[in-house]
Amino acid sequence: VQLVESGGGWVQPGGSLRLSCAASGFTFSRYGMSWYRQAPGKERELVASIISVGSSTLYADSVKGRFTISRDNAKNTVYLQMNSLKPEDTAAYYCSAVVRAVRTWGQGTQVTVSS
Repeated sequence: VQLVESGGGWVQPGGSLRLSCAASGFTFSRYGMSWYRQAPGKERELVASIISVGSSTLYADSVKGRFTISRDNAKNTVYLQMNSLKPEDTAAYYCSAVVRAVRTWGQGTQVTVSS
């Protein structure tokens, strides 16, 4: 099982980024996927989740209306579109899934929001 994130970087407040997570080693379409983030000195927190089939999603209150999680089962990829970014969104962002009862993490991608 492997999850590889990409798309992080530096952006000014109000800007946008799209994160991608490429999955391999399991039947991607059968599993829900999530994005978490961890800021320095803080605990890792759930940002958004999406179920395996269909469009049901869940968001942290802090990102509702600004972030959108989506998936492309044909490409084994989950995305996180982040709009109206704020300095408090600065964190390492991780893709995650529970596969065969084991929570698996990607290596993370850094998002920095500052002027």
